[in-house]
Amino acid sequence: MLLLAAGISAASAQVANDNIENRRLLKLEEVVTSSTTGCTVQRDCVDQRLTGRCIEYHNDQWFEFTPAASGRYFINIGGQKCRDVRGVQLVVLTGQPCQPATYRILSCTSLGTQDDVFVTLDSLRAGQPYLLNVDGYLKDYCQFTLQVSAQAAGLPVSYFPPNPTRVLPTASRTVELSWTLPDSLATAPASRVMRREVHQYRSTEVHLVPMRRDTYGQPVLTYTVTDTLPGPGIYDYQVVTARAEAGPAPVRLRQWWYGYGPGATLPGTALPGATAEPAVLELPLARYPAKSNLSVVISNPSNGRVLLSRQLINQPANRRQGLVPVRKWQEAGIEKIAVEITCHPLRGHFFTDKLLLVLPPQASRR
Repeated sequence: MLLLAAGISAASAQVANDNIENRRLLKLEEVVTSSTTGCTVQRDCVDQRLTGRCIEYHNDQWFEFTPAASGRYFINIGGQKCRDVRGVQLVVLTGQPCQPATYRILSCTSLGTQDDVFVTLDSLRAGQPYLLNVDGYLKDYCQFTLQVSAQAAGLPVSYFPPNPTRVLPTASRTVELSWTLPDSLATAPASRVMRREVHQYRSTEVHLVPMRRDTYGQPVLTYTVTDTLPGPGIYDYQVVTARAEAGPAPVRLRQWWYGYGPGATLPGTALPGATAEPAVLELPLARYPAKSNLSVVISNPSNGRVLLSRQLINQPANRRQGLVPVRKWQEAGIEKIAVEITCHPLRGHFFTDKLLLVLPPQASRR
């Protein structure tokens, strides 16, 4: 873990590399400590159009790194201590300093967490200067450490905040998590299951699942664990490979967002032109890759009876695809439905999500 140097407080003075002309030159493997507190933005030196919604410049600072050898490098961000949960954001680019017309964005990352993380940069060129811009995400103020290294430290960077359509609502405190290791990662010693409630600063390892072998000595590639949510909230689950000594950098295998509690269930959504009470439920299909084959099975959790079975090719832009009529189930007194969605993506292994959704109440019962 990267550690902060002592003696830096939230009231630290503005760092010298607040301005791009005073950017700090980084050496390979050097760990530097900095803070976004007090920093300002040189508006002539950035262009929001190049990074879109990924970055909102507020209190940025500048670094520069020139690799001596071409290849893959990692930007390790650690030791974050921030006013809010959000953490820092990082842009890596090439071009002439303070000439946005020459910029080419290589990486744009908003953390949304204070986990120790790394950003992977492939195929960097020897002798090519690379500019690094660090800012407090959504106006957060942060102390942090930064390192350009040949070795990754921490977790692979994830994506935050989640799109509401990608949050899986559950009425059960128990969630089932399944993942598959590709053949290329069959030498990973274990898988780490990480959990973080959206308001928490850091992720916690809740399960360490060692690699198993079958009776023929071949690695077992598919795993399933169950976890119990500690209380209502929005939870980020990630499964990442544990790193073997001198092995490859950790790899994220799966990521889920689960919503548990009264405010996390999916509301009924009226069909266009409908005037009556909500009689449909929207399934969270937008979280699955476009053009993947989806198998959706809905059953009554009280007796296991299948209520609906549907096969489809996922089209995230077609919201109607995920709308399920529920009036007859409401009238039958069913309050919850079990939904099993099996996804067969165009690339990679298939996986299954199991949800327990609460039906919207009928108008007469409100």
